[in-house]
Amino acid sequence: MASRRAAHVREAADRDRFAADTAGFRRELLAHCYRMAGSAHDAEDLVQETYLRAWRSYAGFEGRSSVRSWLYAIATNVCLTALEPRRNRVLPSGLTGPCDEPERPPIRAAPGEVAWLGPLPDHWVADPAAAVVARESLRLAVIVSLQHLPARQRAILILREVLAFTAPETARILGTTTAAVKSGLQRARARLADLDTAPEDLLEPTDRRARALLEGYVAAFERADAGLLEQVLRTDATLEATPFRDWYAGQARCLHLLGTYVLGEPGDWRMSVTTANGQPAAAVYRRDAGGVHRAHGVVVLTPTVTGISRVVEFHDPALVTAFGFPDRLAAPGGVV
Repeated sequence: MASRRAAHVREAADRDRFAADTAGFRRELLAHCYRMAGSAHDAEDLVQETYLRAWRSYAGFEGRSSVRSWLYAIATNVCLTALEPRRNRVLPSGLTGPCDEPERPPIRAAPGEVAWLGPLPDHWVADPAAAVVARESLRLAVIVSLQHLPARQRAILILREVLAFTAPETARILGTTTAAVKSGLQRARARLADLDTAPEDLLEPTDRRARALLEGYVAAFERADAGLLEQVLRTDATLEATPFRDWYAGQARCLHLLGTYVLGEPGDWRMSVTTANGQPAAAVYRRDAGGVHRAHGVVVLTPTVTGISRVVEFHDPALVTAFGFPDRLAAPGGVV
């Protein structure tokens, strides 16, 4: 009996020590798994598995590396195992060129036909120590480009250039050689260069110009005002929405699609502003036949000094609650 009590005390002490050693890394590990997987939901599951494996092997952790390096080794290998049988995640612009048939509605992909990339709520990873990483390496365009890399090259690039692990540290994390890491990094860089993924000079979400663009976009939808949309979209703006296969390039095409098939009547749409992937975003609600505004999805904007260059909407009601918003909005009189 006494020995059992002593064992329970030791286990409780080990759990407390494990939590103290590892809890502070959860948010940055979530960002890491999201970069690897392209899905916030998958990233949550991967982090959960990482901590489960870490706890199981904690007794054997002898401190030959830092706790951070040890956790990243577990998380990266959890990701590589999980991603091996899966298709890379994409946005509509990763499937084909822009739609050249503006007079027809966009075509919806069949369920399960495409593995769609998803957004990441900023508040999930909003740790001050990770702020710079969150602003740059979690941009939607960056996550999209990472999905073009084989998973192992993706891991090498992230570990070396985002997380600043050395080549020998990266080799230890991946269980390979320093030479293999250097070679993989060169191939990853070459592949990204072929994709022409040079980052745009984006405005931070806190910049007053970015806030004005977001407010203009929201007002345009809530008022069903195509003229206001024209004021905030750049002439070369692109528009895409999952789960539709089609996407649109150029302000005129975007406005035609939205005006013809989307905007509807004033009051059909309501939005609650937020941030995702270090960019201005909004939770989107659409009015149903009964007059209730129900969760529709999340829209993420790419703001620049000359206007919004890219609009990506994710038509998934579950995302709205994942971003911390209700699944429906109260009516003006306060009744839900």
